[in-house]
Amino acid sequence: MGLLSKKDAKLITDPLADNNPITIQVLGICSALAITAELEASIVMSISVLFVLGVGNVVISLMRNIIPSKIRIIVQLVVVATLVIIVDLVLKAFAYELSKTLSVFVGLIITNCIIMGRFEAFALGNGPWKSFLDGIGNAAGYGVILIIVGFFRELFGSGTLLGIPVLGDPIEKTGLYATGYENNGFMLLSPMALIVVGIIIWVQRTKNKELIED
Repeated sequence: MGLLSKKDAKLITDPLADNNPITIQVLGICSALAITAELEASIVMSISVLFVLGVGNVVISLMRNIIPSKIRIIVQLVVVATLVIIVDLVLKAFAYELSKTLSVFVGLIITNCIIMGRFEAFALGNGPWKSFLDGIGNAAGYGVILIIVGFFRELFGSGTLLGIPVLGDPIEKTGLYATGYENNGFMLLSPMALIVVGIIIWVQRTKNKELIED
């Protein structure tokens, strides 16, 4: 018998594809627009949300029977704010330059609809293990989209990946630039992130017709 039952495994796999929080539920769009101009920032934001949602879901699940319903939203905000502060302090301690790049967007994890939605819709009604899997699955689904968008925006907008030139030198005109290729500055603007997300949604619905709304 495997570590995860089929039902438990679906808590992780469903958000990666057919129930993705960004492309299907259309949540967490703001950060997808704001910080995906660089792949590194996309990866760090994805890991941050993975930590906050995974741990937060477990904490809320453990407290679910003692949280008065009238103040449950306040309790959820306190939990997520505490975890976000931890993430912010870790980034400032070990990746200060990146923390400045992400700046206010790390703090906005507190209001991320995906996190509050999973607290309210799942963690309050399920045990810690299932809540952990649900948190990891939804955070991973969110992170996959951020990383894909960050990959293409940095590659075609700056000609780099993780800050490393991969298409050649645009000044010396080496590599792909020797053929006349130029970086597309529009890829670095927020509207392009929305277009890339739209293309991903289109591809996803093309592959799975059941996702197309009537």
